[in-house]
Amino acid sequence: MSASPPLADLSRLYQTEFIRSARAVGVLWAICTLCLAIIQVVVLVQPSWIGTADLKTQGAGPAQHVSGTLGLFEVCMDPDWLVPDCRGGLSSLSPLPSFQSVAVLVGLSLWAVWTSVLCLCLFRFCSAATVYKICGWLQLTAGFCLALACLLFPDSWENPEMRALCGDSVASFSPGNCSVHWAYILAILGILDAVILATLAFVLANRQDALLPPDAKEVTTGLLISA
Repeated sequence: MSASPPLADLSRLYQTEFIRSARAVGVLWAICTLCLAIIQVVVLVQPSWIGTADLKTQGAGPAQHVSGTLGLFEVCMDPDWLVPDCRGGLSSLSPLPSFQSVAVLVGLSLWAVWTSVLCLCLFRFCSAATVYKICGWLQLTAGFCLALACLLFPDSWENPEMRALCGDSVASFSPGNCSVHWAYILAILGILDAVILATLAFVLANRQDALLPPDAKEVTTGLLISA
């Protein structure tokens, strides 16, 4: 019968398998972080937070059926057979007056996420556990700001832009003839994504600190980059 492998060899093998697994999970985490950053850009610029598919407006002439969408920076009205009439836009760097606080919170969330993406370069200069913790706190900040933005957005519905798009029955947390669109839903999914990524970052950081031997904790620089 062959002798059992020494304890040191088992420990070395366990550390090798852990490093390989941590590298694979870390790469997946980094890719998802980049995807979250792209989602944040889409949420900020798209005028599709809320809208209506069929709003009947009464005027001096026959009734018109108007559809449109609204975002943080732009509102677009689409009358029948006419070119869409859009007002505002991200190029002006001025959000709609009623959604300024929401736009600021989404902008802060966007800044936090992209900062965490840039912090991935620190794997070459700092320990992996430190970088994971920095990114985790940034992602938690992004999720918190985005959650506040999603809570404040319905509270700001009672404004002229919403009334023109959704009718006079609009009120805070009551969209009238409108309904939330995909950009708002994407923002909610971004909150969950940020929380999950932050939790994973802290788990990876703790595993790095707990499983690597004391003399190796100082040599974990570039764990995800080195082959």
